[in-house]
Amino acid sequence: QSMIKLGKLTDYAIVLMGQLSKEGVGTSSSAHYLSEKTGLPEPTVAKILKKLANKNLISSVRGAAGGYKLSREAEQISIAEIVTLLEGPIAVVTCVKGNTGSCAAKGICPVRGNWDHLNSAITSALEEVSLASIMSDRR
Repeated sequence: QSMIKLGKLTDYAIVLMGQLSKEGVGTSSSAHYLSEKTGLPEPTVAKILKKLANKNLISSVRGAAGGYKLSREAEQISIAEIVTLLEGPIAVVTCVKGNTGSCAAKGICPVRGNWDHLNSAITSALEEVSLASIMSDRR
């Protein structure tokens, strides 16, 4: 069965962001601590945290009590931001506007140029879902 599927690192990034949300915006957590809390391998956690910090979704805190913390409240972080950071621009097919992929049938395709509506709907939906709204203890 085929489906639109996010990569493993994106899944892990959302889990880590969720854990940081549980810790609170003002609390910094080490990669080691986050690895223990989430059950994810520490090298993978460290790699994802660096990516998230490079795009300012989280902040890096230096020093003995250092680590990482959310840059803003979980209500202000959309799932679309996290997905785009890890996966690149959201595109359900290669011919979505702005994508550089090529298609052998583009000259005769009956839906050519109309995938943008679907792609826009999916992007909008992900932008409306906040990190806070998917936290299991906030439902």
